[in-house]
Amino acid sequence: MAAVDLVERCLEALKVKGFDKAQVRLITAERHELQAEFNKPSLLRTVHNNSLALAGIVDGKRGSVTLNKQDDDAVEQAIDTLWGIAQGSIADEANDISESQPPQQFKEGPEVPDYEAMYARLDELLQYTASTYPTITMGSAVVDHGKYEDILANSNGVHFSTTRGRYGAQLMFTARDEGGVSSFNSTGLALNDMNTPIAEIATTDTLLRQITEQTITKKVPAKFVGDLIITPDCLGSFLSFLTGSIAAMPMIAGTSLYKNKLDERVAAEMFSMHSRPLDLMGGYFVTDDGYPTENSTIIENGKLRTYLLNLYGARKTGLDRARTGGGCYVVDPGEQTLESLIGDVKRGILITRFSGGRPNDRGDFSGVAKNSYYLEDGRVLYPVSETMISGNMAELLLNIVGVSRERADFGIGVYPWVRTRGVGIS
Repeated sequence: MAAVDLVERCLEALKVKGFDKAQVRLITAERHELQAEFNKPSLLRTVHNNSLALAGIVDGKRGSVTLNKQDDDAVEQAIDTLWGIAQGSIADEANDISESQPPQQFKEGPEVPDYEAMYARLDELLQYTASTYPTITMGSAVVDHGKYEDILANSNGVHFSTTRGRYGAQLMFTARDEGGVSSFNSTGLALNDMNTPIAEIATTDTLLRQITEQTITKKVPAKFVGDLIITPDCLGSFLSFLTGSIAAMPMIAGTSLYKNKLDERVAAEMFSMHSRPLDLMGGYFVTDDGYPTENSTIIENGKLRTYLLNLYGARKTGLDRARTGGGCYVVDPGEQTLESLIGDVKRGILITRFSGGRPNDRGDFSGVAKNSYYLEDGRVLYPVSETMISGNMAELLLNIVGVSRERADFGIGVYPWVRTRGVGIS
């Protein structure tokens, strides 16, 4: 059955069942994956995944179900289950679906994989790593091509369809020499084509070089409060507190530290961040609540410009709905070079990977800096053994004192190096 026919049939069945409003989303994905393990190509496979999501509202009560099967019996059973879920839920006037909009079709990226190019890039990466960094073991290296077709329709007449293709690369690696074994590190990329060597994209080569230096580590000299230089690989981890706090659930619950902070300063003036799903290969065209997505500015010169509220969150709080579904974050470059950013540090850590628990509602956090370096008097001195860092995520943004000109484009985000102060290090 054609995808469009299935979606329309599901919508009609939801109406017949008695739902006042309904939404159907069908995603059909095909992924071609070329994988190497322990420095050798080992697997070529194709994976198909289908997801059919049904949502319905009756008398202000909402339910949703997701299924993988698409036959008549599976759909009928899912609708019965959905009816039971909705009837058992609590009525909420904020439950709704997107209003009527003109239908749109979106298309982006390569739809057919180039296997020869994929293999050539994977083999090239393995050979480059073996010759340039012979102590590295590439535990897993994957080059893939994905194509997905996405149809979202609702009972208000909304109908959006997306066809998107893109390449990707995911690497995980360690190093071993006479000094010992490093901690593992990893990186991931979303790509439009296979025209560039993988080692030359974003921070890949830097991470490979660094892992060879991290077989021998040392502790920081003493406990102190100092600077963090957050690498592009790690910056998203530190931004997730803010982006999570301005999403629907914390805003509805009133627990967000950023409640009533719209157009107020939440970061240093030199810091600006955007959500640009229309510009990045890892992006999307339609939000989960049924609207064409738009690029949006989250922080402009340190001031919060939008909350990340979906339709339900907006109706519940009385605030504006976000024009983006979030993600695909792009941080503007600063005025300093990375070299000068490091040169300004009296004592601190260059952090590449962070492992820690979820910050509390106030933003207090503690965790471990991994694959990181000790900085002193403007110099990178040595790789550190797993080092505790602690502080407050909200203050960390306000205490930013430097942003690099250089940025790394991962296809799912574009980030510079960022220097901030007042972090406990031990």
